[in-house]
Amino acid sequence: MDKRVRVRFAPSPTGGLHLGGVRTALFNYLFAKKHQGDFLLRIEDTDQSRFVHGAEEYIFETLRWCGIEPDESAVHGGPHGPYRQSERKSSYRQYAEQLVRAGKAYYAFELPEELETMRGRFKTADNPSPQYDHRIRMNMRNSCSLTLEETERLLDDDAPHVIRIKMPENETVVISDLIRGEVSFHTGLIDDKVLLKADGMPTYHLAVVVDDFFMKISHAFRGEEWLPSAPVHVLLWRYLFGEENMPQWAHLPLILKPDGNGKLSKRDGDRLGFPVFAMDWKDPNSGETIKGFRERGFLPEAFINMLALLGWNDGTGKEIFSLNELIDAFSMERVHKAGAKFDYEKAKWFNHEWIRQMPVSAYKDVVKEIFVTNGVGINDEARFEKILSLVKDRCTLLNDFYDESRFFFEPPTQWDIESVKPKWNPDKKNFFESFVSQVESISSFDPVSIESNFKQLAGEKNIKPGELQLPFRIMLVGEKKGPPVFEIAGLLGKTDTINRIRHFLDAISV
Repeated sequence: MDKRVRVRFAPSPTGGLHLGGVRTALFNYLFAKKHQGDFLLRIEDTDQSRFVHGAEEYIFETLRWCGIEPDESAVHGGPHGPYRQSERKSSYRQYAEQLVRAGKAYYAFELPEELETMRGRFKTADNPSPQYDHRIRMNMRNSCSLTLEETERLLDDDAPHVIRIKMPENETVVISDLIRGEVSFHTGLIDDKVLLKADGMPTYHLAVVVDDFFMKISHAFRGEEWLPSAPVHVLLWRYLFGEENMPQWAHLPLILKPDGNGKLSKRDGDRLGFPVFAMDWKDPNSGETIKGFRERGFLPEAFINMLALLGWNDGTGKEIFSLNELIDAFSMERVHKAGAKFDYEKAKWFNHEWIRQMPVSAYKDVVKEIFVTNGVGINDEARFEKILSLVKDRCTLLNDFYDESRFFFEPPTQWDIESVKPKWNPDKKNFFESFVSQVESISSFDPVSIESNFKQLAGEKNIKPGELQLPFRIMLVGEKKGPPVFEIAGLLGKTDTINRIRHFLDAISV
C-alpha cells in the first residue's frame, strides 16, 4: 500500500459494547497490524442527549480485556487529537459553512413541530414516510426557499437552525467497497441529511468525514448499517477535501440472530439466555446489569477467535487462531458479504478448546477469584494448578472449574448412595475397611502407589477392581463425576481420603 495504513474504531458512549462493535474494532485492529499501521479509537459523542456515564471507560476496558488496545486515543494520546468529537466541536462549523457558500448545503430553520407537520402534509399511500429531500425542500423554511434577505435576517436574529446537505437530484454515486465491490446509489432517493445541529454539534455525517481527513484515516471499516449513508459521505469528501483523499471503504456484514432472521440484539440475548456484550454492563439509569462474555467465563483469546470467524475465514478450514495468527492470516477480501449467524454453542466450543490448549497458569488467577467469590480460599498455589490441570478438559467456561473441582476443597456431605446400593455387599465394605488400614501404613501416597495397592488388595479379596472404583469415586466426590479416581485421591492426600471413605461407610451403613 502506498500510504501508511491508519484505521479507526469510532463507538458512541451510549451503553455497553455489543459484540458486533467489538468485531468491528477487531477487524480494524487486525488490518492495521497486518500492514504495520495504526489503530485509533475515536469517541463519537456528538449526540450529547444519548451520552451515558461510564460508557467510555467501559469501551476502553473491553478493548483492554480483548488485547486490542489502540495506538492513539483519548487515553493513549497521539498527534491527531482530540480523540473525542465533543472536544473538536469548534472545528466543524467552518466546514458546514464552507458547504453552504459553495451551494452544497443550506440553512434550515424549521422547528420540530414544523417537521412533524411536513410529515403529515406530504404523506401519501406511495410515500407513507416523507423525507426532507429535493422534492420537499422548496416547501420548507430554508435558505433555498427563502430570499437572501430573509435568510440573513433569521441568522442575525440567532434563529435556531441546522445545516443540511443539498443532495443532487439526479446523480449516481459509486463507491468501491473492499468487501462488496462497486456499489451504486441514486442521489434522488436520499434525503438532505442534517450536517450541523442547532446546538452547533455536528452529526455523524459531517464529523466522520472531517475527523477522518484530519486523522489521516486510510481505510474506513464499519458495519453494514452505514452503507445507505455512504453516498452522503462520498459527496462530503468530494466537496470538502477531494475524492482522492477519501479512505477506502469496507462495510462489514451484520451479526445475525441464531435463526438468521435479523440483526442480533440485546433482547435476543435476554430471550435466548446468552450474552451479547463483551463484559457486564450496568446501566446507570435503570440499574439493570446485562451479562457479558467475560463474566460468563470466556477467555479473551476464545472470544476474539470466535468473533473473527463470524463473517471471515482464511480459506483453509482452520478454526483455532491466536491473535498473532489472526493478524498474519487476515484480509478484508475474505470477509463475507452475507450476515453471519451467531451460534452460542459454537462460541462455547471455542472457549472449551482454548481452556484445553492454554496452560492453566494463564487463567489461574481468574479462576481463583471465582473460588474466592464462592467462599473457598486457595492456600496452596501448586496444588491448585494441579487440580485445574486435572479437570480442565471437562470445563467449557471458566466458571465450570468451581463445579468440576469444588470437591477437592470441600468434602461431600451427601453421596449418590443409590448408585452404589444395588451392588453393595459386606465384602465390598470389608475391602474399603482393609484399604483404609493399608493406606494408613503406606509411605508413598501418589496416584501410581494408590492404584497399585488398591488393585493388589482387590485381587487378594477376589473382587474385580472395576466393581470398586465407582464406590471409591462416590466416596471421594459424592457423585459419579470427576477425573481419574486415583488422581483425585493423590491430590486429596492420605488423611482426607481416609476420612471421606470412613464417612461414606458410616452413611451407607445407616
